Amino acid sequence: MTADLHAAALDEVERKEFVAAATAFLEANAERLPAAEQFEWGRGSGHVHLLGREVEDPKALIAEARKWRAKVFDAGFGWLGGPVEYGGAGRHHDLDGVYRHLEGQFDVPDQSAWGVAWEMVAPAILVHGSEDVKLRYLRRIYRGELLCSQLLSEPGNGSDLAGLRTKAVRDGDEWVVNGQKVWSSYAHLADLGQLMARTDPDVPKHQGLTMFLLPMDTDGVDARPLRQMNGNAEFNEVFLTDVRVPDANRVGAAGRGWAAVLTTLMSERAAVGSGKTSAASDPALILLEVARHVDRISDPVVRQTLAEVLTHRKLIEWVGARGEQLVASGASRGAEGSILKLLSSRQIRRIANLAGDLLGPSFMADSGDWGTYTWSNYLCSTPGLRIAGGTDEIQHNILGERILGLPKEPGLV
Repeated sequence: MTADLHAAALDEVERKEFVAAATAFLEANAERLPAAEQFEWGRGSGHVHLLGREVEDPKALIAEARKWRAKVFDAGFGWLGGPVEYGGAGRHHDLDGVYRHLEGQFDVPDQSAWGVAWEMVAPAILVHGSEDVKLRYLRRIYRGELLCSQLLSEPGNGSDLAGLRTKAVRDGDEWVVNGQKVWSSYAHLADLGQLMARTDPDVPKHQGLTMFLLPMDTDGVDARPLRQMNGNAEFNEVFLTDVRVPDANRVGAAGRGWAAVLTTLMSERAAVGSGKTSAASDPALILLEVARHVDRISDPVVRQTLAEVLTHRKLIEWVGARGEQLVASGASRGAEGSILKLLSSRQIRRIANLAGDLLGPSFMADSGDWGTYTWSNYLCSTPGLRIAGGTDEIQHNILGERILGLPKEPGLV
């Protein structure tokens, strides 16, 4: 589908026909959640999650998600806005969002682990990958056959991705990779890694970088889960020792990986910042019920903070929609990715702080009161999302220097 067709507004007749078809598929294959879009105090687990959750058997969870995603894809709902030649349905980009909204009303396997694959890795492949790479990987990614992990960040470099030290040396039709990565979500379970390595050490640091797609079962790949302070362990450190990657798995030209990683980062910042949830699991709306539960809903200070939370919830929704429209029209997200990331970082801190103020001791110790102690997990997850996709400080620098044209941060090159 061309950018012009993507840019056109979704026809209302097409939308209604699509909703009817997708709803029929979902009703035939899954149970509708009773009043799933409404939150009711005391019903359900009462858990509030921000960054993953601990499960007894993550491999079984992944297997269930794979099976469901294959069924969705084979029914024609897996990648609605994608090009037909790479496995997409060639339809309007907005239909992917319409389908996700409908699916959220049904009891289906959790597919959050595939966010890296669909929102970050696949966009870079689509824009920068060779025809062969697109044909080999895109359909399998969107069908749920390939769980992906990012092998980008490194110890000691933080958000300075261009300062990475993992090296890849050409050896015939392969590259030999040595180095270490960290904060790689689901790397211990992933099938495919999006690897950035330095292939030319003699040029400025934003040059000489190359992106590869690395099968995670390759000899020399060692993924070790990291236990976080929220109790979860979906992040990993990954050691790469004499790992051989086929040149055919390169994404973009050798030494031109920075362009590919920018596509990933813009998509990642938008995905991290979007916070797409149903009303039944939206922390901003649940916080409103917490205020009612502790009888603080009439407190003027609490009401003011709640107003800020709900206002920023709408801002995040609108900025996210603008970014999606830009991508659908064939343009870059531009500043929207960084703006969305900053809005989200401030929002999660605002929510966590108010939850602590409302709950007091129940926030720090489990009193047995439903829906209270779970907020400590939310608070302990906020630092991770402030870092993911680039720290708040990095986003400020991007907006100040690249969008507003302000002088560069002193001491940075």
